[in-house]
Amino acid sequence: MKEVLEQALKAQDKDLCDHCLGRPFAHVGTGTTNEHRGAELRLLINDRRAEEGLEPYTHQRCWLCDEMFEQVPRFAEAVALKLQEIKYDNFLVGTRVDPVVQAREEELWSLVGQEFAEPIKSELNREIGKAVFAITDKDVDFKNPQVVALVDTRFAHVELDVAPVFVYGRYRKLSREIPQTKWPCRVCQGKGCPRCDHTGKMYQTSVQEQIGDIILPYANAKEHFFHGMGREDIDARMLGNGRPFVIEISNPVFRALDLASIEKEVNEKCKDMVEVEGLRFSTREEVRRIKEATPEKEYRVQVTIHGKVNKGKVDEVSRTFNRTCIVQRTPVRVSHRRADLKRERHIVYVVLEDFQEDKMTLRLRTESGTYVKEFVHGDEGRTEPNLSEMLGVPCTVDALDVIGIIDNSEV
Repeated sequence: MKEVLEQALKAQDKDLCDHCLGRPFAHVGTGTTNEHRGAELRLLINDRRAEEGLEPYTHQRCWLCDEMFEQVPRFAEAVALKLQEIKYDNFLVGTRVDPVVQAREEELWSLVGQEFAEPIKSELNREIGKAVFAITDKDVDFKNPQVVALVDTRFAHVELDVAPVFVYGRYRKLSREIPQTKWPCRVCQGKGCPRCDHTGKMYQTSVQEQIGDIILPYANAKEHFFHGMGREDIDARMLGNGRPFVIEISNPVFRALDLASIEKEVNEKCKDMVEVEGLRFSTREEVRRIKEATPEKEYRVQVTIHGKVNKGKVDEVSRTFNRTCIVQRTPVRVSHRRADLKRERHIVYVVLEDFQEDKMTLRLRTESGTYVKEFVHGDEGRTEPNLSEMLGVPCTVDALDVIGIIDNSEV
């Protein structure tokens, strides 16, 4: 404590409150507060001053914070009042402090050192948080708060930063006419024009909107964002076990959503377009895992054969693709928005399910990121080898369905 006292004596000409006198030494010892630490230092300073025949170190108005800590009850009441606007289980307090106050704190640190110091914002956050807890009886959560109350200490103004609600599920897309997510109009970039009938969208609805627009009223929210484990083409259906997704609901007023009712409502209202199952609450971390996942996928593809080939030949060629590596150059159909690269992709298996004279149905499993349509027709040689080349006749895709996402939850 002697070393701390020697440092504190350097600030004798500054009129500091107990909070601001103790805070430069916040990390010296534990089990006390900055206010109590400052009060002890004031006594020690006055003992030293008395030994030297000097007047006591008195306090009138804090040079650093201008008695801001006296306003903590006022700040806490403003936070508690603002929090009444939403439903929440836990919170965290943040503060904005006048830059002049922060500059004074740095000036004090230059005198007494900052090795053991705590910033004034940290102490304010803690003291206001304790006072809000006393009013609301809601827990403080430092890692994953449902809402952060940001206090501008100059005006006692409070803003709420409400954490999103994340909902996980799997969807099936039953329509070949809607995209996975909202697609802004290419002409007006979402502003509205004759091309999009002034909707700002290329397509009137999407999987995202079919699900998200139903959730919004439950949360009393206005905006949603969609995170899927990959995506299928607009003209491809997503069937089978469904595609994993997380939908993010921003600024929700209500968090305790009735997911069973939401799931039922989506499946009733979006019949013939979208189905969902397994809705549950999720996290931002799961969003990251879903976006980074590269699961194998299983497809069913209906193909037209433009030439003569027999079933035996198709069976033989199909078997040659089992556990085979192909090389795909960026397809012509997406080259306007993706870099022209070559990618190696693995075909796990190809199975002939049905064969007619000029039609056939194939089931295949591939590595994530495989362009299945191009694997069938070859894309002018940009996919090598390809089914058309191996059969010796041109083939085109009539319909494509994703029938399985083999993600990590599957054994």
